[in-house]
Amino acid sequence: MAEYEADTEQLKRRIYLGLRQDNLDPQQVVALACELLDWFHRTDAVLEAVERNPAEVPRSEMTALAWRILDDVGFEPGFDLAPERLETLRDALRIIARDLPTRGIEGEPEIEVLEDWFPAGAGVRLADGERLNRGGHILPSMCDDPTMALTSLTTMIQESLLEQTWQVWPVCPRHDLGVHGSKREREVVWWCAGDDGRMLAPVGELAHALGRRRPK
Repeated sequence: MAEYEADTEQLKRRIYLGLRQDNLDPQQVVALACELLDWFHRTDAVLEAVERNPAEVPRSEMTALAWRILDDVGFEPGFDLAPERLETLRDALRIIARDLPTRGIEGEPEIEVLEDWFPAGAGVRLADGERLNRGGHILPSMCDDPTMALTSLTTMIQESLLEQTWQVWPVCPRHDLGVHGSKREREVVWWCAGDDGRMLAPVGELAHALGRRRPK
């Protein structure tokens, strides 16, 4: 079973890279389909890949078939295969890092890739070495969209700080209520439930809302 999983995982990775780099090997698609069929993954895409002669399948159709098979098995490329996801997450951290001094956290935090976790993902390590991933960790699939990445990262950091200190952060000065990172249309904001809901500040602009000067 372990050998099967290793073989199929390698095939998935190779096929995904082939799709990204526009050099897909049809034989690898067939090989993956055969492996999956042996373990009773009988989806329409798997059956089609096994039954058709790859030499007679147009390139565009084989590409679509490969994507369908990867979707069928729930393949999610990690940060190593999709480095743009990691860059999106780092961009998100640069935004929320502007708010951390209001919590007394100084220095530049970093994204830490957690390859040994299952599923593999990423957490945050502060300048003093403290990890902020007690609220879970960020999966690569959360980083396809910048807004989703920032929302997920804001939630993880806020929950991690709460678990560490049992102190709510941030707090709305008008209502003395804890606020939460929330997606509102295409913007991620600190949202207060007071007065039927109001935005305290966009994430990254908290210091201004609290009347504090943001560090350069």
